[in-house]
Amino acid sequence: MPVKHPEPGDLEPIERASRDELSALQLQRLKHTLQLAYANVPHYRRVFDAAGVHPSDCQSLADLAKFPFTAKGDLRDNYPFGMFAVPREQVVRVHASSGTTGKPTVVGYTRGDIDTWADLGARSIRAAGGRAGDMVHVAYGYGLFTGGLGAHYGAERLGCTVVPMGGGQTEKQVQLITDFRPDIIMVTPSYMQVIVEEMVRQGLDPRASSLKVGIFGAEPWTEAMRHDIEVRAGLDAVDIYGLSEVMGPGVASECVETKDGPVIWEDHFYPEIVDPETGAVLPDGEEGELVFTTLTKEALPVIRYRTRDLTRLLPPTARSMRRMGKIVGRSDDMLIIRGVNVFPTQIEELVLQHGALSGQYQLVVTRSGVLDEIQVLVELLPQHAQVERDAIAHDLQHRIKTFVGVSATVSVGAPDSIERTLVGKARRVIDKRPK
Repeated sequence: MPVKHPEPGDLEPIERASRDELSALQLQRLKHTLQLAYANVPHYRRVFDAAGVHPSDCQSLADLAKFPFTAKGDLRDNYPFGMFAVPREQVVRVHASSGTTGKPTVVGYTRGDIDTWADLGARSIRAAGGRAGDMVHVAYGYGLFTGGLGAHYGAERLGCTVVPMGGGQTEKQVQLITDFRPDIIMVTPSYMQVIVEEMVRQGLDPRASSLKVGIFGAEPWTEAMRHDIEVRAGLDAVDIYGLSEVMGPGVASECVETKDGPVIWEDHFYPEIVDPETGAVLPDGEEGELVFTTLTKEALPVIRYRTRDLTRLLPPTARSMRRMGKIVGRSDDMLIIRGVNVFPTQIEELVLQHGALSGQYQLVVTRSGVLDEIQVLVELLPQHAQVERDAIAHDLQHRIKTFVGVSATVSVGAPDSIERTLVGKARRVIDKRPK
């Protein structure tokens, strides 16, 4: 059955609104959010006062640039509940980051926030082609990670049947997909590759499964990976974007009819692109760091949150709201190897272009004396297990030098030699340099 493309009546009025209507709504909501944060969050009162700005100074959307940024460190400094703008008793749920590099960032939601999140999750799944009655297999992790419950509530709000599988247990994932015949899967793109591999291992044809749409997020992924998954799994691969500090999955989502970058739901989140070094606001179309201000969050309003994701704002197409380009990387994930800026996604594209290699890879960074060195670990597809590995390594090494500009050592391993991440984001970089 083909994917259901939207009819005009399927869209909410705000998805068809004029730019003037949208801007007026944004300004009204922005003024309220700034006042809410200033009045109820000591951190915001302190940093606004230090910057010499007051919520009343915001008389246009451009005035937001006068206000200070919020960074992940600010949430950690106010751990656990210091950034809440409502009494803790009004917070009906908390989520948190993994905290692998320090204290986790804690986020809270009022009942109204949960409703908004469900509405935007439903809007996102609908944009991807989902409709009431579809079965949605959720393979994002549940728990403190926002992915599983964010997808779950959105699918239920749309009227879908939810299979709350969570991450891991890959054989069982395949069994349930085979037996339940879901229409949609929501999962990280790297774990979708693992599921496809397991289908092949079991002698199944991934293209013959019931899945028509994959809604993939939680990690940067390239057009090359989209093509790889669509060809191997026989579905439409659609990008969803979110981060827990701003809401969770559903901050932005691609439309299946265009697949030209996630549409930012601008009635709830105001986006900016800034120069990562200077913080200056850049015009639409220029690449820089994505910054979000929430417009409707009650428990945890965030003002000019620096996501560290590098992208650009694009004009509207399928909806009245602007899109974001593919995430090219994160400013804090960028590797500097002998003066060259390297993003894992650059390597990913080159790996996926080679027909004998799977999409799995890892970058191992070490230091020899004063010089950094990078080793690229890749693996062969099972059907190419007997090919000459040295020739493939030499070819990929040459392409990395040509297109990325860095010298790398390439090691081509046997099929399934790269570790798989069964829950959450793939571990693409192993940095062994001294801290």
